[in-house]
Amino acid sequence: MSTPFRQGRFEDLPATPRVPHPYFSLPTRTVTVHTPELGALDANVVVAGSGPPLLLVHGLMTSSYSWRYVIEPLSRSFTVYAPDLPGAGRSQAPTAPLTPAAMTAWLSALIDALGVRGCAAIGNSMGGYLTLRLALAHPTATSRLVVVHAPGVPELRILALSTVMVVPGARALLRWLVHRDPHRWAHRNVHYWDESLKSLEEARAYGDPLATEGGLRAFASYLGDTLAWGPMRWFQAELMARASREAAFPVPLLLLYARRDPMVPPRFGAIYAERIPSAKLVWLDEGSHFAHVDAVDHFLPPVSAFLA
Repeated sequence: MSTPFRQGRFEDLPATPRVPHPYFSLPTRTVTVHTPELGALDANVVVAGSGPPLLLVHGLMTSSYSWRYVIEPLSRSFTVYAPDLPGAGRSQAPTAPLTPAAMTAWLSALIDALGVRGCAAIGNSMGGYLTLRLALAHPTATSRLVVVHAPGVPELRILALSTVMVVPGARALLRWLVHRDPHRWAHRNVHYWDESLKSLEEARAYGDPLATEGGLRAFASYLGDTLAWGPMRWFQAELMARASREAAFPVPLLLLYARRDPMVPPRFGAIYAERIPSAKLVWLDEGSHFAHVDAVDHFLPPVSAFLA
């Protein structure tokens, strides 16, 4: 294994990952999801296994491909549904802003379109933040929730990002920067404990949508709207208010955080655990923001035990 988080050169990436996976051989479904905020959007969903339904929600700038190493083992006990969020992977991009409210409504509608209301769910990164909000806004949508390195704490850097993203021309500049070389952008902005897991296959899986107008627009909206400071501030205030009046979180919750992460501060795990007292917090000594990619052997045991 390479030195933790030591990123190699894009030019040296192998064509395919050194650890094989079954992702591209898995069956997929196209589901049309209707919401007032985003209209009708076609969603690409990977489906595998049998048993109780389990929804996997990926994060910013990735896709259902990010679950490639855990779909098969999880599918031994569950029917796994791994959607591409709007504008990511092979899902249709919207034209409306991807606000947290719009995205939680979309996830709830997706669950209904799949016929799996009350499913268990795992959310990574932005997907973890959205599934936490989903549990508050739509308490019956999920039954149990695993959150892996969610953001959602309104620190100063989030305020700075939100301030920049509303400056006229800022989103156009971001789209131009990404569009210059979307595959290299994807490689540079995804960080693993074991960077030797990267490949051109991954860079294309994440970079190809960023080469399209719709994908670029969605990426900018996720940064500027979904991860905006104001909604995060409301969300954390709501969690603290619920804790102060001893109101239970709507579903059982497992928080999974690595002790090192260049993308989301690991201390967010402790903040969530304090503000959601019923949650169980598990720390990973090896692994990253994407523990389901680079620490599968450490990721699966606590997740499987919790979901069981």
